[in-house]
This record gives sequence, C-alpha cells and structure tokens, in this order.
Amino acid sequence: MTTPAGSGTGFGSVSWWGLSPAVDLQAESPPVDPDSQADTEHGTPELNVLLLGSVDGRHLLRTLTRAALWPRRRLRFYVLENNMEAVARHMLIFSLALEDPEKMGLQERSETFLEVWGNALLRPSVAAFVRTQAGRLARLVPEPDRLAEQLPWLSLGALKFRERDALEAVFRFWAGGEKGPEAFPMCRLWDSRLRHYLGSRYDARRGVSDWDLHMKLHDRGARVIHTSEFRRWRDTGVAFELRDSSAYHVPNRTLASGRLLSHRGERVAARGYWGDIVTGPFVAFGIEADDETLLKTSNGQPTKTAGEITQHNVTELFREMAAWGRPRATQGDPAQVQGDADGSPEPVFPSPAAPVPESFTVHFLSLGSAQTLHHKSCYKGRFQLLYVACGMVHLLSPELGACVAPGGRLIVELAQFLVDLRQEQLQGFSTRVGELARAAGFAPQPGARSSQTFARFYKAGDSAPSHKDPAVGSGTPPPEVLVPPLEATNPPPEDLTQPLEGGIPPSEPLKQPSESQASLLEALVPPTGSQTPKPESLTVPPETNSPIPNF
Repeated sequence: MTTPAGSGTGFGSVSWWGLSPAVDLQAESPPVDPDSQADTEHGTPELNVLLLGSVDGRHLLRTLTRAALWPRRRLRFYVLENNMEAVARHMLIFSLALEDPEKMGLQERSETFLEVWGNALLRPSVAAFVRTQAGRLARLVPEPDRLAEQLPWLSLGALKFRERDALEAVFRFWAGGEKGPEAFPMCRLWDSRLRHYLGSRYDARRGVSDWDLHMKLHDRGARVIHTSEFRRWRDTGVAFELRDSSAYHVPNRTLASGRLLSHRGERVAARGYWGDIVTGPFVAFGIEADDETLLKTSNGQPTKTAGEITQHNVTELFREMAAWGRPRATQGDPAQVQGDADGSPEPVFPSPAAPVPESFTVHFLSLGSAQTLHHKSCYKGRFQLLYVACGMVHLLSPELGACVAPGGRLIVELAQFLVDLRQEQLQGFSTRVGELARAAGFAPQPGARSSQTFARFYKAGDSAPSHKDPAVGSGTPPPEVLVPPLEATNPPPEDLTQPLEGGIPPSEPLKQPSESQASLLEALVPPTGSQTPKPESLTVPPETNSPIPNF
C-alpha cells in the first residue's frame, strides 16, 4: 500500500493560502523610534516590511485593520512571490477589500472573498464578479498612469516588462479568454490530483481524511475544524459552503497555474491545479479569534466550526477596513464623532472606498529577486521586518539578511499545519530554520517561550528588544534525508493538466527556474540517487525544478 505520509507533496507546488493564522505585522516589528520622525516626510515614521511567500494578503489586511492600535506610521509592504498568479490574487483580494460599500455590501464582500480565496468551485454570481474585476485589472496593468490613479495603494514599478505582460495574461484568462469550464475543468483536475496523491488509498480517502484531521490537525491546535467541512473540502475542494451545494459548479480560475512540461521531447506549457490538497484554507482565519466565545467548547467539542469562525473573522476584517482611514484624533472618543449642534452627522474619515493613498503601499517585487535585492542600495538595510513563509525558507540567506535594518526582526512560518510531515520532521524543520536564520545574521529572542507556528528572531549584533516574543528553539537534529516521492519529482499525469490556449503567453514562473514553487520537502531536502525514475512520456525538464540548497 502506498502512503504519502512524510512526503510533503500534499502541500503542492503552488501556495494559494497560508499555513498559519494571520498576524499583525506592526506587533512583530520593532517599536517606533521617536527620533526617526524628524527624518521622514511629513514627520511620520515608516514601517518597511518584506514578505516572501505570504500568498493571500492575510497579514497585510490584519495589519491595516489593527493600525489604530499603534502610533501612526506610513506602511510600506514589499511582497515577493514566486509566480504571477499569486501576485494577481493579491491584487484581486485587495480590490475586493477596498470595494465601494455602496456597490457591494459587507456580507456580500465577505462571502465573495471566502469563495474566491478558498473554494475550487464558485457560484455563478461570484464567478461573474471575478470576470469583471479581472477584466478591469487587465486593462489597468499596461497603463501605469491609470493604475496609479485608480489603485494608489499599488506599485508594480519593480516588475519587469515581461512580468507585467504575464500578469495581464493571467487576468485575461480569469476574465474568460477561453469560454466555458472546459478551459479549466477543476472537478476533474482535483479528483485526478487526489487519485495521484493517495494511490491505492484513494478508495479509503474518507478514512485517510478523518485520520489526518483527528490525529494531526486537531493535535496541532486546529480542533475547531469540523469533520464534515474537512471531508467536503478533501472530496470537492469546496471549503466554505455558504449556499446550497448545487450552487457551486463554476471552476475557480484564480486557482489555476501554469507549468512547463516535456512531452515526447518537446516543451509544452500546461495549465492545471497544483496547490494544497491536504490541509485546506481553514488555518489562516479559522482557528483563532479575538472573540473568545467563538472558541468555546461543550462536552469537550468546539461549538463553532472553522468555517463559521473564518466567516466571522473575515466579516470583521472587512468591516474594520472600511474605517481604516479614520483620523486618530477621533478614534475611540465617541464625543468627537457625535455630530454638530444641529444634529447632522459630521464626517470623521474619508470615503472607505478610497483610503488615504499615502498611508500604505503594496510594492510587488520581481520574481526570483530575493538573492539580488542587496545589490540595490535602496533595499540594503531598508526593512524593519522580514517575513518568510515555510515554502520560501530556502531563500533565507546572508544576502537577504543584509536587507534588514539593524535591530530589525525576522518571523518565519513553520510547518506546524503541514499534514504530510511527521513530528520528527517538524522538529527538524524548526532546527533548520534556526540554522538558516543564524547564518543570515539573526538571533533568537532571548528568554522567550517557544512557538509551534512561527519562529521569531532579531538582527544580531544589536541590543536585545525590550519585550519578549515567542521564538523557536529545538535541539532535535534534522531528520534523515528522505527520498522525494514520485509526485514531488515528477509532473502529474496528462489528465491533471490543460494545454494553454487562446494565444495567452505562459506566465513568468514557467521560464525562471528559481521562481517555480517546490514542495516543502523538495525545498529542504537534497535529492538522492534512489529516486523513482520519471515516466518517459511526460517529464519535467530539470531547469523547471526549484533550486535545492546544499545542506
């Protein structure tokens, strides 16, 4: 009987959602230096954050909604992904979060976000919204002036011209360049991917699903994920069923990604689904909540499911986004927001659909630029905070550490909720993260408690920070070198892919070796000579695989 346990392949080769709860990046960054205000424009200090592989914008959205709790800062987010589809999803998510409330109500926005973000299949109304927004963004990308006017929070200046062309092509595919579900048959792609992953255990997939949920996710801190919602997602890819199940039948094109395959000696660009099929999108917003009543238990069982908690958290997130631009002088003081003497209300903040343009900016960096940022003087020592997702840990290097300012922080997402990995592998991964962080010039927070989800460090060579942050410290040696299984090294069979049609050029990650996403084990474990040979009919060219560091 074949088993994918310990392989890491269920993580997929492309990330669509994070494997950790959303965090407030200001809470992770160094405190504001009062002396720095005189050196910045308008006397407002800046917070520059570099994020590698954040994929779904959850950290950025949570940071913006918590901004009122901190001294005023001009937020600058620099986002580096390894495929243009992830950049496009970032833009779509922020466009949705900042949508004019008069055009789309709070509940509709929240439900649309959940379906686009975490469902393989959409309702027709949500699919129509994606097509409309994608068409708008496709028209804006090649016109920098209109883009700056309509989306002042967005900066694509660091992208190469061919990357912008690839980004426009992604939006045009979403907008329906190829008509009908045949262009991206998600149901067949999902089932084929699941069959390839489980092998002979496919007929027992319900038992496999229950085992992974109760013996792994629940034990690792995600007890609120209910059996029924987890089974449904594993079987169909629909995580959030907010309407009748029959309403979900339109493929979610935002989960499509391209890949270069070698077929009979020729390189073929194919489109398919190579994302997560084992953990699901429940962790990002569904296992933690500010409202503790959502996490209550009755007879030892949670009273709310992860889907219900996610819907509540996202709704509150979008509610707070609408008031994000409110002036600090009036926040928290009801007497200052009551209205004037004649009873008519006074506006206390700008239109929620148009937050202050200079307050925050999202800069998208060129794919594969993690190792070259330090060559540009504008990035050297610029960032107060560096965030690295678990799938991008292999990019953590001394060169990247040089981009962090003295006293800056580093937060690394651990693989706690990656179902495929065994406990000893999780400990070995944490150990390896610590080694890479030290080599990059960082040190663990002294005297801090351990954390299973994030590893936190600060830039070595400076005084330790005044407050304690969780840090990971594991003395467990890394696990033995594992042989990547067939799915980790080979492309899926032909029925998992769809050829690119309609004259749309393949996106940039198809061309750059360093930009394709490997599975977590591929990124951390060097290959061995005992790998399963690849089928002759369909193989991935060596240059399309992610670079593997020499450990």
